Amino acid sequence: MKSIFATLISIVTFISCAQTQNKDIKFPLGSKTPGAHEAVATFAEGCFWHTEIVFQSLVGVRDAVSGYSGGKDPNPDYEKVSTGTTGHAESVQVFYDPSVISYETLVAAFFASHDPTEVNRQGNDEGPQYRSIAFYRNENEKAIIDAQIKKITDSKKYHDKIATQVVAYTKFYPAEDYHQEYIYHHPENGYVANVSIPDYLRFRKEFKGNFKQ
Repeated sequence: MKSIFATLISIVTFISCAQTQNKDIKFPLGSKTPGAHEAVATFAEGCFWHTEIVFQSLVGVRDAVSGYSGGKDPNPDYEKVSTGTTGHAESVQVFYDPSVISYETLVAAFFASHDPTEVNRQGNDEGPQYRSIAFYRNENEKAIIDAQIKKITDSKKYHDKIATQVVAYTKFYPAEDYHQEYIYHHPENGYVANVSIPDYLRFRKEFKGNFKQ
């Protein structure tokens, strides 16, 4: 009984400390003003709360919008997508300036910010709605994605095969308003504090990119 009580105290303390530390972190917000020469990219890598801040943290990215893509349901919403039956994955639409940040860098950030070997899941988030997908809009983008997959495979970073789906982009459906900038507005959320933010900080530490200050 004492050991169980001690474990509970440790968990509560960990969560409290995480929430306190997270209040000091500056989370990047997107801008809603379109750029003059803007390009768009779409990725899915698990929970879109995490994916959103990953891309918004990069210089040259104006905004990353959470939403749904990759399925056939013409009217997806969070409740339906969460059942795993719509074919859609939680995705982000990334608006960026190609004169500042390249598509190659976005693809590299995508693969660096999640485990691309996991099938129909990402960490504790399980289901086809959390699968890894790199959407391409033209053959050049497809070639860049394929080249990055080959590079990672040749590096033998992972024991398992890359499971990321390389899929032609068709349509993106923005998620409900309350999902947008979720981590910025809810850093105290238990999942955000103990899963999303640690993953984000790990990405910032390991990825050799140009981050917003």
